[in-house]
Amino acid sequence: MFHEILLSLSGHPSPLLRIASNSNALLDSKAVLSPSERALLASLAHLSDLHVKLISFAAQIAASHPSVICRAVAAAVDSIHLTAFQRKVLQVESTILRKDAALVGTYGIVPLTAVVVEFDGWTRRMEWLWELVQFMSRTERSASSLSSGVAESCTGSQVIDRLRGELQTGYMDVEETARSLVAVAEVAWLKQVSAWILYGKLPSFGAGDFFVQPAEDGAEEEYTCIASLLPAFVTPSTAASMLFIGRSLNQIRARSVEDSRFRGTDHLSTQLTQLAGLQHPLDSATFSRAITDIRHFLSRTTLQRLLPSSRIVETLQLLRDFFLLRRGEFAMALTQQADEKIRSRWRRAENLAYEKRGGDLGTVVVKEGEVAAVLARTWAAIGSMQGEHADEDEGMELARDLLRLTLAKTRASPAAEGGLSSIASTPFRNLLFSVPVVLTFQIPSPLDLFLTKSDLHTYTAINSYLLSVRRAHLRLTDLWKITSLRRHHPAPPRPPYGNSGQGRDRVRLLRQRHESRANILRNAWATASAAIFFLGETEGYLQTEVVAGLSDGFHQWLTTGEDERQDAGTLVSKTKQSQRLAVPAEEEVEGDDEDDIWLATTETPKKAQEPPERKHHPHDPQTLATAHRLYLRTLVSRLLLSHKPFTDPLYDLLAHIDHLVALVHRLHGVWTSADLEADLGVVDAFIDLAKEEADVRSEIKSVESQVRKGIEGIVSVLRGLEAKGGVLWDDEDDNKDDEIGDGEESRYTPRRVGGVDRLLMKLDFGSWFSGGGGNVEVGGSVGGDNDGL
Repeated sequence: MFHEILLSLSGHPSPLLRIASNSNALLDSKAVLSPSERALLASLAHLSDLHVKLISFAAQIAASHPSVICRAVAAAVDSIHLTAFQRKVLQVESTILRKDAALVGTYGIVPLTAVVVEFDGWTRRMEWLWELVQFMSRTERSASSLSSGVAESCTGSQVIDRLRGELQTGYMDVEETARSLVAVAEVAWLKQVSAWILYGKLPSFGAGDFFVQPAEDGAEEEYTCIASLLPAFVTPSTAASMLFIGRSLNQIRARSVEDSRFRGTDHLSTQLTQLAGLQHPLDSATFSRAITDIRHFLSRTTLQRLLPSSRIVETLQLLRDFFLLRRGEFAMALTQQADEKIRSRWRRAENLAYEKRGGDLGTVVVKEGEVAAVLARTWAAIGSMQGEHADEDEGMELARDLLRLTLAKTRASPAAEGGLSSIASTPFRNLLFSVPVVLTFQIPSPLDLFLTKSDLHTYTAINSYLLSVRRAHLRLTDLWKITSLRRHHPAPPRPPYGNSGQGRDRVRLLRQRHESRANILRNAWATASAAIFFLGETEGYLQTEVVAGLSDGFHQWLTTGEDERQDAGTLVSKTKQSQRLAVPAEEEVEGDDEDDIWLATTETPKKAQEPPERKHHPHDPQTLATAHRLYLRTLVSRLLLSHKPFTDPLYDLLAHIDHLVALVHRLHGVWTSADLEADLGVVDAFIDLAKEEADVRSEIKSVESQVRKGIEGIVSVLRGLEAKGGVLWDDEDDNKDDEIGDGEESRYTPRRVGGVDRLLMKLDFGSWFSGGGGNVEVGGSVGGDNDGL
C-alpha cells in the first residue's frame, strides 16, 4: 500500500488514491476504507493530483509559451521545486526501507498518519505553485492576445510583479519559493535588458514580451517603450534611460558603417558587471542607479563624439531664432512674402472670374510648391537685408538647409499630431495662408537622440501662435504706409495755378474730399491704434517676459550647469551670511543701524563677492532631452497656449484684424478708382463705386465693433486668470517627475517668469474704452504719423 502511495506521489496516477478520494467507492467488494483512513488518503490524493498537473502544465509552458520569462519560471518550477518534492518522496521511501524509527514502529508497522505528516508542509506550497502555473497558462491559451497587446493577457512583467507581491506573504515556505522564482524571472528579464542596453539589440526570442518595440510606422531605428510590459519596480525615468541607451547604440552602429572611428564602439560589454552584481529581488533605486551609470559611461565615451554639446547648442539656437522668432526679420519677411502670394492668387482669381464668369473658382488654392517658394523668397529677402555679409551668417545657412514650410497634412490639433496634450486646438496655423501651414524641419540622425518628433510638433505650434500675433501687428502698422489715406493726396496745386480761381476750387475740392474720408476712417484708425497697442504689449510680454526669460535660463543651465538668475536669492543669502561671519560681533552691532539696504545688495566684501567655482560636466543627451521637454511644457503654459479660453478669443481677434486690414485696403482701392473716374474720366463699367463704398463702410463699422469687443473679451479673460491666482505655476507639480539630472546641483528648474498681472498692468495703463462702449481712446501715440486722425 505504501509503495503505491509513494508511486502516486511521484507522479504516477494510482487507483488507490483515486478511489480513496471518492467517499462512495470501495477498495473491493469486501473491504471498505474507514472514514479516518479515507481522510488521510484524500490529502495525499490531493497532493498527488497537484504534482501530476504541475508536471504536465509546467512542461507545456516551458516548451511553448511565447514569453521567455514565463518559460524560465515554469522550468524553475519543474527543475527546482518539483524535483525537491521528488527528493522528499525518495527520502520517505528510503526511511521506510531502512526501517528508521522516525517512521517505522514496532513489528515493522508504518503509521499512515506519520507518512501524511511528512508531506504536510508541501500541500500549501504545491497549491501556490498550481495557482502560479494557472496564471501563466492563461497566456498560453490566448497566445494571439499577447501579440495584440491586450491588457488581460499574461506577460513576463505580470509574472514578475505577481512573484514580487507574494514575497509579502506571512508563510515562510511560500516566501522562500517565491524568492527563488523571483530570482529566476528577474535573471531572464535582465538577459533581455542586457541585450538591449549593452548591444542595442532586441531579444532574438520573445521580443513581443519585451518593453521596447519597433515603432508602428515601421521607420528604421525608431523604437517605442510599452509601459504595460515593464515590471512595476522600473520607474519611468529608468525606462526612458534604457530606451535612450539602446537607441544610441543603434545610432552608433549605423554611423560606424560610414565612419571608421565608431567601429567597435557599438556595444557596452565592459559594463556587464554593473548588471551582474545586482542582488535579487531587484531594488528599484539600485537598478536605476546601475542604468544611470551605464548611461553616463556611454555619454562620456562615445556620445561626446557622436553628438557633441556644441551641436545641441547650435540646434537650440536655430529653434530659438526661427521657431520662437528671436530673429524678427524672418517673421517680417515671411509675413510679407505670404501676403504677396495671397494677393497674387486673388488677382489671378479675379481675372479668371472676368474671363470665365459662372465658372468654378474652388480650384484656386494654395499648393505645396507655392508654399515652399514663399520660404525661398523669404531667404532671398533676408539676404538682401544683410547685403554683402549674408554669406557670413552660419545660422542662416543652417536654417536654409533644415527648415521647411509645408502644408499641414490634416486639420487636427498639434496635440493630436504628437505634440503636448496640453496645447489648445486653436488653429493659428490657418492664419498665414488661410490654409493649415506649418514651419518644420527634418531632424538629422544624431539629433533624434535629443530632439523628438513630439518636441518638433510643440515648436511648430508655438511658432504658429507667435507668428500669428506678429503678423497681425505688422499688417496693422503697414496701414500707416498708405500715404493717400493719411495725408492730402494728391497735394493741392502750387502757384500760380493754385492762386487762380480754378485752382482755389481745386484746392477746396481736395480738402473737402480728404476731410470727408478722414472723418469716415476716424474710428477705424482709432480702433487700429488700440489694436496695435494691445498686440504690441501682448507680443512684448510673450517675447521678452516669457520666451526670452525661459530660453535664457535654459541656455544658461545648458552651458554652465546652473541658472544664475534662478539661484540669485540663494547666492545673496549665502553672501550675507558670509559677511556676518567675516565681521566681528562688536562691529556688526555698531554698524547695524547704519546699513544701507540698497548698498548691501550691490556691494560685498571681496572675499564673499565671488561664489565658489563649480566644475561643470556636460550633461548627457538623455538628461538634456528630459530637461528640454520640461522647458517646452513650461513654455507652452507660460505663453497661455494651453489655456483655450484665452487662445480662442485671441484667434477670433486676429481674424477680425485681418478682415479690418483687408477692408481698409479695399476701401482705398474704391477711393482710388473714384478719383480716377472724377479727375481723369477713367470709368470701370463692372463696378458701382458708390454702392461698393457704402458696402465697405458698413462692413468696416461692423468689424470695428468686433475688434473692440474682442480686445475687451481677452482682457476680461486675463483678469479672470489673475483672479484665480497662481494659474501659471500649476504645471510645476506635474513637472517634478521630469526634473532629473546628474545630481541635485545640475537639476534644471524653469525660471518663474511671466505672470498675467504684469501683462494686465501694461494693458490697463490709461483708459482703453470710454464708458458705455464709445470710441476707442489710445493712451499715447502709436508708432507712425498720426496725421489725419
